[in-house]
Amino acid sequence: MKTGKMKTRINLKTRKMKNNYLKLVMMVAVMLSASIGFAQTTDATDTGLNKDGGVGASVRVIDNKGTIKYLQTNNGITSITSTNPRNTTTTTWQLGGTLVDATTITTSATGTFTIDGEEFNLANTEVNTSVAAAAYGATGYTILVREEGTGRIKKMLATDLITSAYNETTVDAAFITTPTITFATIVALPTELEKISVFRNGTKLRSGKDYTIATNVITLVPGNTGLQAAPNDWALNVDDIIEVYVLKF
Repeated sequence: MKTGKMKTRINLKTRKMKNNYLKLVMMVAVMLSASIGFAQTTDATDTGLNKDGGVGASVRVIDNKGTIKYLQTNNGITSITSTNPRNTTTTTWQLGGTLVDATTITTSATGTFTIDGEEFNLANTEVNTSVAAAAYGATGYTILVREEGTGRIKKMLATDLITSAYNETTVDAAFITTPTITFATIVALPTELEKISVFRNGTKLRSGKDYTIATNVITLVPGNTGLQAAPNDWALNVDDIIEVYVLKF
């Protein structure tokens, strides 16, 4: 009888040890899975982050089904790691950062794209070079314009939207030899007849006949000397006054 009782005690003790061992193994497994599920790598140089061929950094996570997944920061998405107490393992995925690839946002035929906020900034906008170069980045206002040929958005100073210029020249021997007037502040003179007026001693000259326009230069086309045949039946004389009015918009 004693031998039977001793065997029963040994069996119970062995069974209890096995149960405790099994519980310990399960506890360790749960702890390991929890540490894997909630652990976060914040070192950008960690080789474990290179799950995309080295394009960007990724964070490995395990979903509620035990599937390993990678959250990747790329193309305007910024990963922010909190350093607040008791919250140091939180990662926030935030719109922002640098677009590393060409990106197009397209709406449907009836869709809209709205940016609603107190501030909306466009830094480093391309300058419209079809107007005179000016000092950008200081005070004042600029206007956004669209180049129809390329669809690019550019900026120009509000003061460059309408440009005017005036020149008065007193004719001398050198001007008679080379009768040109250059407007250095205007990149390209307008070609519309109503935007340029040229006068000789108060008499208006005719565009394309009495003067020509090329880029930002006006060239007078008088006759040689004395009475000439039409349309250039006039000549430049010393002390003539040439006035030019330009309005460009």
